Parts: sequence; structure tokens; C-alpha cells
Amino acid sequence: MIVCFDIGGTAIKGALAYAVDDVRPVPRQPTPIHDFAAFVSVLQAVIDQAGQRPERVALSIAGIIDPDTGRAVVANVPCIHGRPLRQDLEAALGLPVLVANDADCFVLAEAGVGAGCGHRVVFGVILGTGVGGGLVIDSQLINREGGFAGEWGHGPVAATQAGNPPVQLPRFQCGCGLSGCIDAVCSARGMEKLHAHLLGTTLTSEEIVSAWQAGDAAASRTIDVYVDVLTGPLALVANVTGTTIIPVGGGLSNAEALLVAIDKAVRSRILRKFDRPLVVKAECSVEPGLIGAALLGLNAD
Repeated sequence: MIVCFDIGGTAIKGALAYAVDDVRPVPRQPTPIHDFAAFVSVLQAVIDQAGQRPERVALSIAGIIDPDTGRAVVANVPCIHGRPLRQDLEAALGLPVLVANDADCFVLAEAGVGAGCGHRVVFGVILGTGVGGGLVIDSQLINREGGFAGEWGHGPVAATQAGNPPVQLPRFQCGCGLSGCIDAVCSARGMEKLHAHLLGTTLTSEEIVSAWQAGDAAASRTIDVYVDVLTGPLALVANVTGTTIIPVGGGLSNAEALLVAIDKAVRSRILRKFDRPLVVKAECSVEPGLIGAALLGLNAD
């Protein structure tokens, strides 16, 4: 039995995991974002509910563990940001601790019990508030020590000309400090910036997608450019990793027609040809971070 957590900026979700198909959630608790001692107390309270000593604790965080320093980079929970988190928690809890990025846990969940079941190489994608991803090979995370692998949303690679007919695009500023990232133009907020740039009107990503599906010409132009910008880099990721499935999570994944358009464009741009969908909707729609953390802990050596 292991205890697993999905750490968010608002709430900590916990569960007792006895097996892949026996993960028992407990009531979520508010995240003490500024008080490390209180943060540890929330984790300890869940551990105490187990009634037995767990083999280990596994956490999903909205950040990474720097593989060179072992320190956590977690902007939304300041009390753990900058800490050697695994070591500090092991000292406080008296148990082995594993920590992984939330996108990595999402992909672990999809590879283990979701759309990636039966696939040796699974590259999972988040299209939501940000653009993220993670890579699982043979049921194991590439980021075993934390790390940055899978972060395809960052790097100055977004096209500056896209769509049919082509239109010139600026190199949008990204929150990571770079310009021209896929995250800056293909996240939900990025789609909204793209629409405002192309049409001069302000709509939410949900409104843009709905208008596109209803046949609106302006929204159709935005989606055409969006898909063009997104799928070139994603096709490159597919070529580099050799993934045979790309599960997609995040808010934009709820638009099935958008995923169909992305899948069609990606498959037209990769070397290996598939006669089935490659880019698909994630199947672990409920608590994928928690399920991924459970798998991380249960599958540990």
C-alpha cells in the first residue's frame, strides 16, 4: 500500500492505493501554500488514515524537480518552491517519497489505465491553461529524477507564418520568459490571443471553438492557423519519440472536433503512417494526477 497525493494550488487530493485498480480517494484538503509545517501536517493526516505503514508516498506537483539540484520548482505552492522536496518530506514523514510533474503523472495514468494501454511508447499532451507533456516508455517515466523531458510547449519554435492562406504572426511572449513558444499561442489563453490578433475581437477559447463548430468564418480562420502552428512541432515530437499514441488532456481536449483536426494534420506530417487516430482524447478524465501518482508509487522498484 502506498499513499499518493495530487498537489494543487487550491487543494491537496489524497488517496490510499493498494493496487492499480484499487485506489481509494480521501476528502481533499485546502493547500497550505505558505506554511511548510502545515503542508506536511495535511500529508501526515492522510497517511495516518491508512491504519498501517505505507511503503512510500508519491506526489504529483504542478512543477518539476531540478535534476541537478533536487530542488522543486513549484510556483503555485511557495512553501515547497526551492526546497529539496523529496529529502525534506522524507525527513518530515519518515517514509520514502517520490515526486513527479503533474503532466508526467497524467501520462503515466494514460499509459497504465487509459488510452495508452498496450502501447510501449506514450507521449501525452496537455492543452489547457498551458501546453505540456510527458513521455512514458515501457511503463516508466523518462523523468525518473524529475526533469524537463516532455516540455514541448516551451522553446522558440512556433511558426511566424501559418494558415491557408498564410498569415504573418508575431512571436508571442511566453510566461517562461521566452518568445515564440507553443505554450504562448496554443494554450487556451494563446488561442484567445491568436484570435484577437487575427480578427481584432475578444472571445474565450470555448467561444472560439463553439463558433468554429457552428461554421463561423472568423473562428474557422483562427482554428486553421492554430492547428497549423500546433501540429508541426507535435509531429516532430512524434518522429523523435516514436510514440504510437498521443492522449490529450486539458480543457481544449473536450472539443472532439478540434482533436480530430489536430490528429489529421499530425498524421499528414509524420514519417510513420497510421491508418487509425494517433492523437486521441485522454480516457482518465477523473483525477489523472492522482492515478498517475499512485502508479508512480506502486511501480517503484
